[in-house]
Amino acid sequence: MRSAARRRTLGALAGTALIAAVVQIPASAGTATAPDKSSARSADQSVFSAAEDDDYYKDAEGKTGEELKKALHGIISKDVKTLSYDEVWDALKETDKDPDNAGNVILLYSGKSESADNSGGGEDQWNREHVWAKSHGDFGTSPGPGTDVHHLRPTNVKVNSIRSSKDFDKGGEEVEGAPGNFTDDDSFEPRDEVKGDVARMILYMDVRYEGDDEFPDLEANDEVGNGSKPNIGKLSVLKQWSDEDPPDKFEENRNQVIFDKFQHNRNPFVDHPEWVKEIYK
Repeated sequence: MRSAARRRTLGALAGTALIAAVVQIPASAGTATAPDKSSARSADQSVFSAAEDDDYYKDAEGKTGEELKKALHGIISKDVKTLSYDEVWDALKETDKDPDNAGNVILLYSGKSESADNSGGGEDQWNREHVWAKSHGDFGTSPGPGTDVHHLRPTNVKVNSIRSSKDFDKGGEEVEGAPGNFTDDDSFEPRDEVKGDVARMILYMDVRYEGDDEFPDLEANDEVGNGSKPNIGKLSVLKQWSDEDPPDKFEENRNQVIFDKFQHNRNPFVDHPEWVKEIYK
């Protein structure tokens, strides 16, 4: 099994290549741009050690394909704390905190640094984006997949509305207020810096919710226009995005904060991005 130390080294190397792209993102007046997400962790950011990694994922050791997916489902579904939808507001202020400004959060699609207190329903505020759109499986905002912070992210209200419940794919017109994002009638393409983040959140949901409880069986597929079916695509594109945009320190820290402070489970594809290819052939 790949050690956590090796994984962080690869993430740091990949993050270096993103610096130029991140700093080019324009900000609205009075709003700071997102920090370089590949920068070093602050003193209060914890690290998942290689020994902890080996212990947490011990039941996945040596497995591949469906056996690996089943093992990971068992691991990340055990002893999970389920949040209410109201609790998600406070969780996101921690999980997506701007490492250069503790009073701000980083918005997923625009990359802007926004005051954590500027949340709500106004067009210039941020709200809670379900990356796995809640209508895909009709799970709403009830505790469970509707409140799972691993796929809930702060986004600008207007941009969230533009993304709506669309599947993920390449192409379209550039999104107003979120340069580098594109959309058409049935799909949304996030900016390059978070393409892998989006892919790994979708695949986490695919593994976490298998229909063996009161929640729907969520499955990523290779289609767009999935509507209310418990599916989101496009899997082949998501696999490509995960490969091209490996986890950086911001994403790794987010995974750790969710594990330490909130749900006490992890996104295995952040810890082990190589498992994407092991499960989704």
